[in-house]
Amino acid sequence: MECPSFNACIQKSIHDHWDLPSMTDYGTHTYQYKDVARIIEKLHIILEASGVQHGDKVAICGRNTARWGIAFMATLTYGAVAVPILHEFHPEQIHDVVNHSGAKLLFVGDQVWPKLDAEKMPGLEGVFSNSNDEYKILVARTDKVRYARENLNRLFGEKFPMNFRAKHIKYYEDSSEELAVLNYTSGTTSKSKGVMIPYRALWSNLQFAMEVMGKEVRPGDSVVSLLPMAHMYGMAFEFIFEFIQGVHVYFLTRNPSPVVLLQAMSEIKPRIVIAVPLIIEKIVRKAIFPKIQAPAMRLALMTPFLRDHIKMQIRRKMQKAFGDNFYEIIVGGAALNHDIEVFLQGIGFNYTVGYGATECAPILAYEDWHRFRAGSCGKAAPRMELRIDSRDPRNIPGEILARGMNVMLGYYKNDEATAQTLDADGWYHTGDLGVMDSEGNLYIKGRSKNMLLGANGQNIYPEEIEDKLSSLPLVTECVVIQKGEHLYGLVYSDPDEIKKARLDPSQLKDKMEENRLQLNQIVPAYARLHGIRLMGQEFEKTPKKSIKRYLYTDFPVE
Repeated sequence: MECPSFNACIQKSIHDHWDLPSMTDYGTHTYQYKDVARIIEKLHIILEASGVQHGDKVAICGRNTARWGIAFMATLTYGAVAVPILHEFHPEQIHDVVNHSGAKLLFVGDQVWPKLDAEKMPGLEGVFSNSNDEYKILVARTDKVRYARENLNRLFGEKFPMNFRAKHIKYYEDSSEELAVLNYTSGTTSKSKGVMIPYRALWSNLQFAMEVMGKEVRPGDSVVSLLPMAHMYGMAFEFIFEFIQGVHVYFLTRNPSPVVLLQAMSEIKPRIVIAVPLIIEKIVRKAIFPKIQAPAMRLALMTPFLRDHIKMQIRRKMQKAFGDNFYEIIVGGAALNHDIEVFLQGIGFNYTVGYGATECAPILAYEDWHRFRAGSCGKAAPRMELRIDSRDPRNIPGEILARGMNVMLGYYKNDEATAQTLDADGWYHTGDLGVMDSEGNLYIKGRSKNMLLGANGQNIYPEEIEDKLSSLPLVTECVVIQKGEHLYGLVYSDPDEIKKARLDPSQLKDKMEENRLQLNQIVPAYARLHGIRLMGQEFEKTPKKSIKRYLYTDFPVE
């Protein structure tokens, strides 16, 4: 889609797809593009009558719903700055983000609102329910806010006395360097920071999606929204691209059980699937691996004339699990386990792994599944440069640096963090370590903050050890930490798997010791584990399902 600016793309999409379905809260209500346009106009009236000026902040917090998406689009097309807040944040975090951002209004889901305290967000002038069809008032601290909502229908009728039509739409004309979204990171290594995302970054990410998926994902197609829209990965590639492309987005509205998720995939038949590794790994480990590890199946896979047929059957089963209509699954947000990736490559599964960051809204690297190189996360995205800060970028890991249209303006009210992350030449310092081959394929080795220093000065990348450890029996999740000169593995085991294996606590410890000895045979001497500590519950994670590592660096191991 050719359009001069981001909001112009939204306007053109609504014009072009007026009668098509746009968003559905799965199992309940569907909004056509013309419905979305009408509600956007009503929200513009609320914002204007409430005294919101161009550049003011409007916060949105709640589970993914059509009303969440409409509030987001209305905020940008009015000229205000959207502040998406992850509903999985602790209430105190939500209070902090609202206050730090200086948001004037808050649109909030009914699941989140009871946990919040309006008195702890004194700067808000109004709070509206994001779960109610009418955006009912929850808090009104000014007469303007109360007047805006109570007189909405009258004001709408006065603005459009001859009925509302597509020709009436005229959205805010954004400029490339203007702040569009203030997105607070979920943080695996530190506390949240407010990432200032300009319109150029939204536009560039949209153009990227159009360029790499536009021929395969067409108006009238469907997608399932799995990732939180308050995270840039889900927002950009499960919502913004689809809305502007004329695609029908289904919101599951709550965290679905595996049964509900598979049922939704079967019914909706998404044309593209955006996923984090955890979703893929769970399906493969629980539904596929146990079957192919049976003696009879292992023997069949060693038989040439049976092997290809079995691989095809496995591939078809996995494709059907995701609706059997998708062009490819794009995996991002964290590293894909090596064994899982080898398996997917072996059966010829149509997947690819991308690389992104909130600070780039989010895409940095990608490659289509036909050309994707296993173990990598693609090549530099259009309008982006990538380089490795290393004297030998092909062989010696160095920090991954990025420059281009997707890069943020900086961190909100945090000049120190901005200066540490954006250098004078415009390079964004990702904090990730990687190498790059001669063709430009990027291979991530880990986070620079996570890198450990061995007793003899060796650089130890815990993610590489964790990748191997997580492939061993009964290791569901793991983190490798350092205590003095020794490395330890923190391991969580799925209770269902323990029960199935009929192990008591003592036997489980013995099994972990076997795992440790087996692991130490396949890693360098400086990367061997001195011990394994069993965890009583799952690791705390960010909404994109990355473990919050910083919470466990000082965890006791004895």
